[in-house]
Amino acid sequence: MLFDERYISYEDELNELFYSLYNSSVGLNDLQFILRNRLSERAKDLKQLDEDRLKTPTWYISNKMIAITMYSDLFASNLQGLETKLDYLADLGINYIHLMPILKMPHPYNDGGYAVDSFRDVDPKFGSNESLTSLTKAMRKRGMSLCMDFVMNHSSSTHPIALAAKQGDKEAQAHYFFYDDRIIPDQIDSIVPSVFPSSAPGNFTFNKETGKWVLTSFYPFQWDLNYSNYKVLIDIVDSMLSLANLGIEVFRLDAVPYIWKQLGTNCRNLKQVHTIVRIIRIAMEIVCPSVILKGEVVMAPSELASYFGTKEHPECHLLYNAATMANFWDSLVSQDTRLLVEQVNSILSLPSHCHFVNYLRCHDDVGWALDDQVERQLGIDPLEHKQFVYNFFEGSFPGSYSRGALYNYDEITKDARSCGTTASFCGIEEALEENNKIKLDRAIQRDLLLHSAMISIEGFPLLSSGDEIAQLNDYSYINDPDRKDDSRNIHRSPFDWEKAKKIKEKGSYQERIYDGIKSLLEAKSESICFDKNAITSTWDSSNNKVFLIRRTNQDEELLCFASFSDNEEFVKTNYIMGAFKDLFTGKEIVPGWGFKLAPHEYIWAKKIK
Repeated sequence: MLFDERYISYEDELNELFYSLYNSSVGLNDLQFILRNRLSERAKDLKQLDEDRLKTPTWYISNKMIAITMYSDLFASNLQGLETKLDYLADLGINYIHLMPILKMPHPYNDGGYAVDSFRDVDPKFGSNESLTSLTKAMRKRGMSLCMDFVMNHSSSTHPIALAAKQGDKEAQAHYFFYDDRIIPDQIDSIVPSVFPSSAPGNFTFNKETGKWVLTSFYPFQWDLNYSNYKVLIDIVDSMLSLANLGIEVFRLDAVPYIWKQLGTNCRNLKQVHTIVRIIRIAMEIVCPSVILKGEVVMAPSELASYFGTKEHPECHLLYNAATMANFWDSLVSQDTRLLVEQVNSILSLPSHCHFVNYLRCHDDVGWALDDQVERQLGIDPLEHKQFVYNFFEGSFPGSYSRGALYNYDEITKDARSCGTTASFCGIEEALEENNKIKLDRAIQRDLLLHSAMISIEGFPLLSSGDEIAQLNDYSYINDPDRKDDSRNIHRSPFDWEKAKKIKEKGSYQERIYDGIKSLLEAKSESICFDKNAITSTWDSSNNKVFLIRRTNQDEELLCFASFSDNEEFVKTNYIMGAFKDLFTGKEIVPGWGFKLAPHEYIWAKKIK
């Protein structure tokens, strides 16, 4: 049988991993039972997809892979509405859609869906499990894959098991962390930093129903799951496999570094986390090998490689390239690419099985976790620089063209994050307010420059829905009592389908942004310099304001220049000879001799044979 064939190849390792955490033969038998049943329930067409993907196991790093992330309700009301909009996405070249949380959640307070009432049922606000299945089938017909958020660290405080825990059910309470007094919570709080120090300080919430303290690393209505209880892991694995059988092909593992708690540690990146992720990976390989795992690991670069595991014992297939994202924005306002180059080099130096998703913006904020050590080496004061950056994107720094909002400002540390759409960050909102064509041209160029740089680096691009039509900040959240306290809502706004119609209107800023991004994506998809066998490296442009990526494959060579300067810049490449031709304008250059780039100009130059 298929199950036995797959299971036997992982049996020894799975036994060792499971016993290292739980030492429970009952738990291991329960896990095996779940795996066998979920495979037997898997639909014929999904099993065929599994077989096809086993023949092309690195399908997700193809140069054809182009992703977009969205809230389904903001994009098209619900899952059924999204299904009717697939042609729009296909026109842009999208073949990977990442949906923000759609599982059952409390209303209105749910942290954007990251408080979960059910780990396997779609929230009625978005549709049903049946409408999710219909969507995934329609997507597969178009060669599209669906990614969904899966919250691993916590459930909502209104999850059925949490409700039972509130009623005194000891077995239910064992799914969480309950304490009768503050002795252990105080020990934990003395070591473990707050995730949201200003809006949700501390790591515990007092629960009135039980008279106990419960661990809530994020918000008080999100109760941390206790993975030292094997039933928690088995339930999570079972839920993921059930969703995979509805057609989900990618799981974004939310807050994965936090999932194991151990007294006396900072409860981040512990070895048991990797054991759990490896167990989940094995479960996927046995039941649904076409499904991949994408980890949300917003940690220092030194921590990233471990979440991929090893070639022999892999964990996540993909990770988010969060640090590089922040460095793109920093380079834009500082007009200095040195931090960006260092960050990209740190990613490129990782083992070859490490693959990243690149992006400019997501549902969350932009956190300014720049490399303090590198900043000091470059003579940059980290705190002073961070304050400059977030003040600039808020629009409060003198001369700023940006429009945005601060998030989680900390009076003590002076730390803060930034929220806003790409278009508003780049100055399109300001230019439209002032009806200033010159400013608008510059803002559009900044926007496309950032997309060009993001798409040029190693990994595959993830667009944020609305950025392709230069959607602006939405300030209406300020007047909504349920949303006003979370400035991230400034960029969590309904997709403007009326503005989307303007992508067909020649000369509109929507058309210029849409066509510019589409041209970049098409160039990526059509060039062998972006396929998995290409060699990618940063290169010296002889100008710290100009970022340069060199891509080679077989006898083809592509140079991707991106000027982060407000002024005209001269660039010159050493050790690169010959003439090159820009893929977009046809402009010919000889980089070894040097040439000029206009403010925020980008060029993807292919070597002329």
